[in-house]
Amino acid sequence: MVSKWFLRVAVLFALAGMGLGIFMAAAADHRLSPVHAHVNLIGWVGMFLAGLFYRTHPASEGRAARWHLGTAIVGLTILAPGIAGVHLGLPWGEPLAGIGSLLTLAAMVLFATIVVRGTAAPASEQVDFTAPGRTAAARTA
Repeated sequence: MVSKWFLRVAVLFALAGMGLGIFMAAAADHRLSPVHAHVNLIGWVGMFLAGLFYRTHPASEGRAARWHLGTAIVGLTILAPGIAGVHLGLPWGEPLAGIGSLLTLAAMVLFATIVVRGTAAPASEQVDFTAPGRTAAARTA
């Protein structure tokens, strides 16, 4: 179930982002604020929202969703140290940030496609919020 993994990974990114924020505050060195922002927004917020989408649109949890998950995780895992490298003036920062950015963008384009297709599905395939775990089709049966 892709939604489960998006939600779990999102919480890990939230912990990483919070940890980085605490580290920066304790060290009184905020040069890595852009990394903190990207990890929290893309990792925590973005992946958690994707997890909620997949949880409420189970018909969308196919091969494309698995590619979305993998690409999003790899993209941010490369992007975050790349941004850190850029802000610390390290020569490998720019190439890493560029590769991570492209992977993260690819993940978002894939997700946009999945959302458009998933929300075009008949309501009978979507989750019935009044009875968790049931689809609207099960409600009418």
